[in-house]
Amino acid sequence: MKRLQYLLTHSYYAKVLAVRKVTTNKGKKTPGVDGELWSTPVSKMRGVLTLTDKGYKAKPLRRVFIEKKGKKAKRPLGIPCMYDRAMQALYALALDPVSETTADPKSFGFRKGRCAQDACEYIFTALSRSFSPQWVLEGDIKGCFDHISHDWLIEHIPMDKSVLKQFLKAGFIFERELFPTDEGTPQGGVISPILANMALDGMQKVLSDRFHTNRLGKVDLRFKNAHKVSLVRYADDFIVTAATKEIAEEAKEIIRDFLQTRGLELSEENMVITHIDDGFDMLGWTFRKFMGEAPPPPIKGSGGSPPTTGTAGATGTGCSAPRTRNFCG
Repeated sequence: MKRLQYLLTHSYYAKVLAVRKVTTNKGKKTPGVDGELWSTPVSKMRGVLTLTDKGYKAKPLRRVFIEKKGKKAKRPLGIPCMYDRAMQALYALALDPVSETTADPKSFGFRKGRCAQDACEYIFTALSRSFSPQWVLEGDIKGCFDHISHDWLIEHIPMDKSVLKQFLKAGFIFERELFPTDEGTPQGGVISPILANMALDGMQKVLSDRFHTNRLGKVDLRFKNAHKVSLVRYADDFIVTAATKEIAEEAKEIIRDFLQTRGLELSEENMVITHIDDGFDMLGWTFRKFMGEAPPPPIKGSGGSPPTTGTAGATGTGCSAPRTRNFCG
């Protein structure tokens, strides 16, 4: 694998593809701390010909803050220079296939061929039946991108360690002052979603080892059907289903221990264990189960129309904003 990654990251054609990626996306007109943009054919080709890991040293990120939808707090965003973006895109080409082979089966965020609608559909499938789990743990990780342990990433991410250290330890500049980065992977980096996903992969396995396997270490359908524990994750947003509230509480503690080794922690104020009849929100959808009752109309001013429903016993789905998936129990 290391040899294949080396061949890819030193390939002329991979370098061309990496430069093309960073010069055609939405951030192509946003410069880093050096103010440089690759907007001409000459600058793009110069970038291709100079991309190398020999003596590579990443420049600090340019720190900006963007609005969070519906919240007063702002999200920190780190903007790399064009050269560093191209280097990240190049090494992301080599790391992405590896991350796909080790990813959790029910992880849907920042992965090729998967989207939020896939996560929504799986949640609907897992909760819509009469024998489906009744309790849901709504997961929230406190500052996931900002607090991932650098030591864990350097030890476990299968890529060139010297280049990875440059990505992680570049620091950032805010109001003309340089700050070090001792933890986390910057939001805004090309490779950051892959690193974050790989840090969170394995969560599904630790839950399966506890709730789906027998004493021999094999998956036993009796345990699986009794506990009804399943995980759905989109980046750092996740839910865990459970047959009882007590099982959901135990799953919460297992995930807490899993995250602690990666320098992460759960946000206690936002962690909620909910009954499916009361419903929960994820990825802009509201999921709930109802018994012959019409679902509520959209929030006033949202511009959406009420969800369509059939007779009692039918499943109502649809609506624009807020989007709602309703299940008949």
